[in-house]
Amino acid sequence: MTLPAPGSPPPEESFEASRWTSGNFLFPTRIVVNAQRVSRVKPRVFGSNEESIPIAQVASVHISTGVLWADIRIESAGGSDPIASHGHRKQDAKRIRELIELHQSARRG
Repeated sequence: MTLPAPGSPPPEESFEASRWTSGNFLFPTRIVVNAQRVSRVKPRVFGSNEESIPIAQVASVHISTGVLWADIRIESAGGSDPIASHGHRKQDAKRIRELIELHQSARRG
C-alpha cells in the first residue's frame, strides 16, 4: 500500500452523520470525498440512494453550524441539484470542505 505524498489529499474519506439527528437514526447519511467526486450516500432497508458531483464541478460548500451539529450543502457549477446533508460533526463538515478544496487545487496544479 502506498501512502499519499505529504501535502496531498488522501485517496478517499467518508463522514457519517450522527444517529441523534433527524432522519439518520437507523440509516445515517454518509458523505464520501475522493479525487473524482463528492457523494452523498443514504442507506435504505434494501440498497442505498447515492448522488454525486464531480470535484471539478463543485462551485461552493456552505456549512451551517448549530450548537452540536452542522449542516452542509455542496453546490454544483453544472446546474444540478446541490448535495445537502445534516447532522454532521462541525469538524467533519470543515474537513469535507478542506478535502474538496485540496482535490480541486490538485487537479489544477
